[in-house]
Amino acid sequence: MATDMHLAVGEDIDVLPRIFEDAINLAILRRQLPTDVQAGVNAQYQTDRGLSFSWLGSPGDALRADLRRRLHVPDACGALIEDIVTLAEAMAFLFDTDTVGLRLRRLGDVMCPRFHCDNLPVRLVTTYHGPGCEWLPEWAVDRRGLGAPSPSKPEIVTDQYAVQRLGTGDLGLLKGSGWVGNERRGLVHRSPALGDGEQRLLLTIDPA
Repeated sequence: MATDMHLAVGEDIDVLPRIFEDAINLAILRRQLPTDVQAGVNAQYQTDRGLSFSWLGSPGDALRADLRRRLHVPDACGALIEDIVTLAEAMAFLFDTDTVGLRLRRLGDVMCPRFHCDNLPVRLVTTYHGPGCEWLPEWAVDRRGLGAPSPSKPEIVTDQYAVQRLGTGDLGLLKGSGWVGNERRGLVHRSPALGDGEQRLLLTIDPA
């Protein structure tokens, strides 16, 4: 099988700044969720009510307080809230910005089932519950197939066995086509299929 020179993966935080390397369009920090964070995740499924949280602003105490107001069973969510705030602060630091855009959603439907490339510079993605984001190594992509579906376009995926997936809890930095110099090489990815009754708890953070 071919290797993908556009990928950086590791178990230490220093793998994430590799997204600044010209060749890299995906940096993955592999991690297992701590037990206390997992308890907060589980608490979001103790009610039938949905969860769709959005934030645009400086990460810190205001974000922390808003999460506590909006999450289900907040008394069980201290570690989960701190994890989210820490990731937001890390994104602000890494990309030298005071503002981040953050979304935390409990999903029962597939958001983006078709492989695509985001027209933005970069996005952090992590799935706290359920299957993670799926992506393609560059050698398995035919970019002529991207965009709106058309019978005249070729299949995007050139090798069905090449589809990769982030693990639950993993942090992925996805470089999009809005990154200067990466206009034709943004990471091609999609939402994973969900089984009957399966759900995801998805966090995305963008520098703003």
